[in-house]
This record gives sequence, C-alpha cells and structure tokens, in this order.
Amino acid sequence: MRVVQLLLESVLFPQEVQSSCQKFCQEANGEPEMSWKKSHLVVAVCIATCASIVTLSYFQRIKLSFMSMPETKLCRGIPAKNTITPLKDNRTYIIAPYLDNRKNKMIRVISILHHKDVKELYCWFCHPSSGQMYISKAEIDIHSDRFDFPYGATDLKCLEPEDWEPHYMSIHWSPKGDINQLPLFEIRNRDPEGSLVDFTVCISAMFGEYNNVLQFVQSMEMYKILGAGRVVIYKNSCSPLMQKVLDYYIAEGIVEVIPWPIDSYLKVSSYWHHSMDPKDIGYYGQITALNDCIYDNMYRSRYILLNDMDEIILPGKYADWKTMTQNLQQQHPDAGVFLFENHIFPKTVFTLNYKFNTSSWNAIPGVNILQHVLREPEQEHVVNPRKMIVDPKKVIQTSVHSVLQAYGVSIHIPMDVALVYHCRTPFQENLPRLLLIKDTTLWRYNMSLIGNVSKVLQEIAWNTGEYR
Repeated sequence: MRVVQLLLESVLFPQEVQSSCQKFCQEANGEPEMSWKKSHLVVAVCIATCASIVTLSYFQRIKLSFMSMPETKLCRGIPAKNTITPLKDNRTYIIAPYLDNRKNKMIRVISILHHKDVKELYCWFCHPSSGQMYISKAEIDIHSDRFDFPYGATDLKCLEPEDWEPHYMSIHWSPKGDINQLPLFEIRNRDPEGSLVDFTVCISAMFGEYNNVLQFVQSMEMYKILGAGRVVIYKNSCSPLMQKVLDYYIAEGIVEVIPWPIDSYLKVSSYWHHSMDPKDIGYYGQITALNDCIYDNMYRSRYILLNDMDEIILPGKYADWKTMTQNLQQQHPDAGVFLFENHIFPKTVFTLNYKFNTSSWNAIPGVNILQHVLREPEQEHVVNPRKMIVDPKKVIQTSVHSVLQAYGVSIHIPMDVALVYHCRTPFQENLPRLLLIKDTTLWRYNMSLIGNVSKVLQEIAWNTGEYR
C-alpha cells in the first residue's frame, strides 16, 4: 500500500480525499489469505479507484473555484468600446463575440491572433444576478488563408454555460485572474435587432486616404438600383471630401461605417501575400472584417455581397439582384454561395462613343465608370478570382474569393448570367485596344444612374459648400 500512499501524497488534494482512498485500500488489503497475485491486483484496483476519486475531486475544485467567487468582484469588467480590442499580451485582438447555435450552441469570437505565440485562451462568463463564474477553454481556430502573415483571422470557439444564457463575456490567457481588469464584450446575435433587408454589401477596407469620390457614389447608386438595403464599410481612412459623402449616405440610412484602425495595432500590408510585403497582416485585415460583417448581419440580411468599392456584381440576364438570386436559388436549392467571375474594365481606356451628358461631374475627383465599358479578355491558365453573394446563415468562415467553411454548396455562375464589373488599373497593361471586348451592360442603367448620381452630388455640394 506504500505505492498508493505515495500517489496520494504527491498531489495536493484535501485530506478527506486521501483518507477515503487509504481506507478503501486498507480494507481491501486486509482480507485473509490473500495471494501474491491478488495482492498486486488489489493495488492496481486501488490506484485506479483513487485516480477516479482524485479526478472527480479535481473537477469539483475547479468548478467551485470558478463558480463560488464573491459576487462583489464579478460581472464588472471594462466595457469594450472600440471595434478592435487588444488584450494585454499584445498578440491577441478581439473584434466581437457572436452566438452561433446553428449546429452546436457556442460563442464564436471573431479575432486576430499571432499564429505561433498564442497557445491558450479562456472564455469567461459571469452570471449577472448570482455572480457565478463559468470559464471554458477556447478552441483556437486560425483561418487557413493566412497567406504566411504572422497574424491571421481567427475564430475562438467557446462553450457557454448550460443552465443560463450569458449576454457578456471576457477573453483571458489564463483561467485565473480578476474579471474587473478584463475587457467586457457584449455577445451579439443573442437577441438580433435591426431591420431585415434583402441585400447587404460588405466592403473592407477603406484605407489610404481614399478619395475616389465619383466612382464611390456611382457604385453606391448602382447598389441601390440593384437592390441593396445596407452597405457596411470598414473604414480605416479617407479624405475629408469622402467623409462628407459617407456622412450623406449615413444620414440617408443606407450606409453603416465601422471604424477599422488596425494600423494602430499592427503593421499592415497593402498586398495579399506576405512575400509581397512582409508585414504583420495582409491587406488591412480585410478577411477578418469580412467575417465580422457576415456574423454581424447574419440575422439582418437575407444575402450578403462581398466585394470591393470598385466592383459591382452586375446581372446580365436579370434586372436586379433579387430576381437573379430567386432564380439561382430555385435552380440550386442547396446553394449557400454564388461565385461570380471578376472582369477588369481598365480605367485607363476610355470609350470613344461616350454620349451621356455628365459634364457636371467634371469637378468631382474619381473615375466615371460610364466611360469604361471595354473589358480585358480572360487569360488562359490564369485563375479568375471571384466575388460572392452568400446566404450568411450558411457561411461559417469566408475568405475574399471563396468560403472556407459552409453548410451550403458553392455555385459558379456563368458570366452571361452576371459578372463582377471591376473598373481599376489594367491587369494586362500591354494589351492592344483592339483586343478589348466592348460590354455595355452597365449602360442599361444609365438614365437612373446619371439622375441619381447628379442628385446626390448636388445635395452634398449644397449642404457642404463643395464645388461652389
């Protein structure tokens, strides 16, 4: 029985636990005429039994230490006020936690982590009335499309208490500490609020003192014509004039601006791969922003479009997005993601037979997309990056050009049904003009588009004194 005694004394558990094990083994060992083999069997049984008692006692102690702390020190925390909240380890950045009960009821915390330095994180929940604590170890799921940058979009998966529904939580690198000193995050989607729209456009990220005002206004008006009910913009920086345009659309009620000061915390790259610009995170953390936009609008929008500010998912066979998605969903009832081919309309090449009267726009900085209806032909052996319309309830993780995890299937949409009108610098710079393809699909909307854009620009000029 010396083996059992050493086992008990080697772990720090209450005396009553040790006494229970010793008593059990002494009684078993006290049987008369016990053989050598039976004695060894008894020792083995004693060790197994004591291990079970020790394990049970351990979890009881853990539960007690987490659940019975004084109420006066709990459920306070430091309310998180910013879109990006750094933890004190300077390797973890929390965006927001969301209830995800589509499969296994849990909290999914959208975040940014250093892929090597962060090994453990814990989810802290505090009962608002009893002060009881529940702490669970987070499952750290760094998205696969990190593109070799040290930091990447990450899901922290937290199991919540079974017998109560928390509305706030904290994240910490240890199961011990003082919750008063931790950032406190509201768990979103517990009680979804906000108006339900058919289509939300998620744009990430506006940076570099963005000032392409005319193309932005044209894109916004095209989004509205095609059926957008909300446009969410993760804004890092823009020009003063662009801010006035944003303020106009915010007041109109269609634009939501999410502050995105990621460069205050990390060295950001303007490129998608670490080899092109070895910084902390790629393209201003746009992948994290897109995932946050999907979860934030999961119960506020039937569909979400993931594209950039210089892109428009432009239907060819249908008049608008609603008609198009209704038909596509009927054809593909299991689909959760529709992928559209990206086609470059070079902003350096102007259409010669442009006849629309838009001279009043000449003072506005930016590109006039109506003057650019020549597109580059597709290149053989070159992957065409696609943009998406997704059902947010079927998306688990997304990248820029495809979803990483989803409950529904992804469908590639032929370009005659719709394409991504992408007006930007050319990809094929040395391509002769004669090889460009004329595509005037955009001109189908010219009357509504010109009238709407002119009205917006006039109202902004009148309200702000610009252009006068």
